Amino acid sequence: MTTPTGRRERKKAATRQKIADTALRLFLERGYDAVGIRDVAAEADVAVTTLFSHFASKEALVFERDDDFEQRLTRAVTDRAPDDPLIPALRGEIHAMVRHCTADGAAPIYRMIDESRALREYEESMRLRHAESLGAALVADPGLARSETACRTIARFVIDAYALARDAADPQAAVDEIFEMIEAAWQAA
Repeated sequence: MTTPTGRRERKKAATRQKIADTALRLFLERGYDAVGIRDVAAEADVAVTTLFSHFASKEALVFERDDDFEQRLTRAVTDRAPDDPLIPALRGEIHAMVRHCTADGAAPIYRMIDESRALREYEESMRLRHAESLGAALVADPGLARSETACRTIARFVIDAYALARDAADPQAAVDEIFEMIEAAWQAA
């Protein structure tokens, strides 16, 4: 996540982080379904409207790094040098995401997600949105010379690589194995 530069931006970012941290703590202590938006706002000492100015829904509180992940994936495409290969750039981002999501302390969060239908559905819609954004970035890159279908397909594979690797016994090895297949598919396109 980029660091806000101005005082106002830093203050907004700190408030957003405080709300997200408070929500996650409450969800893990009491259970996701047992905690309401008003509970989170009260505990974070903010108004409900302030909470909603930072997060569109209760589910978004759990996935507070969602926008950052999506931006990092699209930047892996748009910010790489023209002669830098695409697939290794995407692999690096997925490795970083998987490390973040499998770090110490992450297991209770993913158990909570697995136990909540609302969170599973939100995560699935988030992954589809990430795939669409990544696919659009691939299609827009004139140096890739692949069809829109190929670009959108590879984008889905990359997003699924993250989800599959996160649940694997050895997540980092799983990323490498999956990306060997993605590389072969990209070359075949």
